[in-house]
Amino acid sequence: MEMPQSGERIRGREKMRQFQEAYPSPPTIRLRRVVVRDGLWVIEGVNDYGEGQLFTVVLMIELKDGKMWRDTRYYAEPFEAPEWRAHLVERF
Repeated sequence: MEMPQSGERIRGREKMRQFQEAYPSPPTIRLRRVVVRDGLWVIEGVNDYGEGQLFTVVLMIELKDGKMWRDTRYYAEPFEAPEWRAHLVERF
């Protein structure tokens, strides 16, 4: 698994298991969508870490020979939209 924003990489099943077991307080996850095409899974969701800490997360999972080969995760905090573009966008 790679997390480009923090510059971290976890290699191998055993280290990934240890990472998951050591996680202090796992978030709840709400899936928005999953797209699968030619061995590539793109997953979009929202991770809720509690106390108002929400992150949009995008996972790109690549399969090779039917097995997970690469897992890249991007996390983004919400931010206030600037007023200058309010007339151009639809809020959701």
